[in-house]
Formats: sequence, structure tokens, C-alpha cells
Amino acid sequence: LYLKVILSFSLSFLLTFIAIPKIIRVSYRKQLMDIPGVRSSHVKKVPRLGGVAIYFAITVVSSIFAYEMLYQIVFFSAALVLLFFIGLMDDLLVVAPRKKLIAQLISAVMIVVGSDVRIHSFFGLFGIYELPYLLSVLFTIFIIVLIINSYNLIDGIDGLASGVGVLISLCFVFIFFRLYDYSMGFLAIAILGALLAFLYFNMSSHYKIFMGDTGSMVVGYLIAFMAIKFIDLASMPYVMIDSAPVIAIAILIVPLIDTLSVIIIRLWKGKSPFAADQNHIHHRVLRLGFSHVQTAVIICVSNALIIGFAYTIRQLNISLMLGLITFAALVLSYLPLVLGEFL
Repeated sequence: LYLKVILSFSLSFLLTFIAIPKIIRVSYRKQLMDIPGVRSSHVKKVPRLGGVAIYFAITVVSSIFAYEMLYQIVFFSAALVLLFFIGLMDDLLVVAPRKKLIAQLISAVMIVVGSDVRIHSFFGLFGIYELPYLLSVLFTIFIIVLIINSYNLIDGIDGLASGVGVLISLCFVFIFFRLYDYSMGFLAIAILGALLAFLYFNMSSHYKIFMGDTGSMVVGYLIAFMAIKFIDLASMPYVMIDSAPVIAIAILIVPLIDTLSVIIIRLWKGKSPFAADQNHIHHRVLRLGFSHVQTAVIICVSNALIIGFAYTIRQLNISLMLGLITFAALVLSYLPLVLGEFL
């Protein structure tokens, strides 16, 4: 088992590490670049097809080491290919948001209805336990689409989306191996290795590359899938982790709380919740004078603190636990705004 862990991580890392320089060369040759705009955080043209290497590495490694999961969940690969294709089309040609949403919904339906991967229970959260089938399907589809788009929204500065993705993947590696779901554990390892290799180039000054919508949609879908599988697995009689939904929320807290806080600010200002602005968490931290690297580290450390806090209070009532986690996350989210008033 330990040998497989080392091999799967090494292979995922090396495939991404080898593929990205070739993608960078092709991007410069064919001018497949992200051009700076008004809301861009960079000033030079940068290749944006890093998601191609991430998808390539994860697909190869999961087919070798997580084949049992691929055999059991028949629509997993089809949904992943669809999101990869739509993300790639958006990076190359720009796809209308409506069409991307339709692709996300189709992918979610494939997994939820086609493979019956869904949230069956709330574990007593808000007094709700087992969900009726239709409500379970609709709620899980909503969660998948929410997480995909939330993860896409945090991809605004160097190292943030990939750094948060590394932390999330690391948590799920630990969880799935502790629960003896080795196939899902190897999927998490494949994501971890690919994102760590990508992070090296994303933070580089000479070989910089973005993951683009290809990467954010693929990784967003994968972390949503792992979170739902964890909650589903935790509801089994031989496992029964009563705090599983809140632990999953804590692991994904950065993209979720960022989306929530942005919507709150936009509605408070009388704007559409879908309007573009610079009210994301990373914008608030950047305005305090921190660099991109420092901002990404601060946010990732905050995410880790929330996960540690959730683990510490996991024996509390699940509704109280969710309230405390949400409060702590909102405090960390709005703290840069408060500090900005005094600095």
C-alpha cells in the first residue's frame, strides 16, 4: 500500500511537471494566452492551459490506481471529460456562462442520477436526517454546481486556487485512507500530486501558467465529488461520522465562504449577486499591502485553522458546530476589511 501511495503521487506530480513546460511552449507559439484586463491581477500575457496538464495527470493516475472507483461509478469519467471539454473551449474561444452552467448541470446529473452518488442524509443538521430521493437529487446537483463555481471564483491570484486545492486534497487523502476507501484515497493523491506540480509553475516568475477554466472546472468537480462521497460514506452504519457534513464544509470553507460573502456584499450595495467586482477575500487581503504569495499563504492557513477548529469541536451538536464554523469563517473573511479601516 505504501509503495502504491508513493508511486501514484510521484507519477501524478511528474506527469504534470513534464507536461506543463510543453504546454507553455505551445501556448507562446500559438498565442494561447490570458491577456490582462481591467480586473486582472497580472500585467503580462500568461499561458492559461495549465488545467490540461492537471486533467492529463489525474486521468492517467486514477485509471491505474483508482480503477475500482471508475468501475463502480460509471459516469464519473464521462462527466469529467464533458467539463474538461467545456473548460478548454472557454479558455480557447470563450464560452457563454449559460452554456458552461448547462454543462455543469449535465455533469452533475450524470453523477447523481446515473451513478447514484448523492447526499442521502443531513445527519440531524437543522433536525433533518434522511432525505427523500427527489430532494436528495436536487440538493446534490445544486451542491456540485455551487462548488464548481465557488472554486472557479477563488482562482484570482497566483497560488490561491491550487494552494487551497492542495489542502483540500490532502484532507481527503487522510479521510479516505482512514475510512479504508483506498480507491478514493488514490484519486485524492492524484489530485494532490498534479496540483503541487502545477503550483510550482503557477508561482514561478519565468515559467508562469494559469490553470484556466479547464483546471478550475475539473478540480472543482473533483473536490465536490470527493466531498459528497465522504458524506455518503460517513452515513454508512459501519462508519457513522455524525459531523461529516460540517467537516466537509470546513474543508471547502474558502471557496464556499468567499462566494457567500461576495453575494452578501453585492446585495448590501444593491447590486446583482452575479455582478463582477473586487470584493473577494483575496482582494481584501491584497489591499492590506500583501503580495500574491503572502495572500495565498494567509488564506490557506486560515482554511487550515478552520479545519483544525472543526476537528476539535466535532463532538458538539452538528447544528451548533455549523454555526460556530460559519461564524469563525465570516470573522476571518471580513477581518481584512476591519483591519483596512485602521491601517
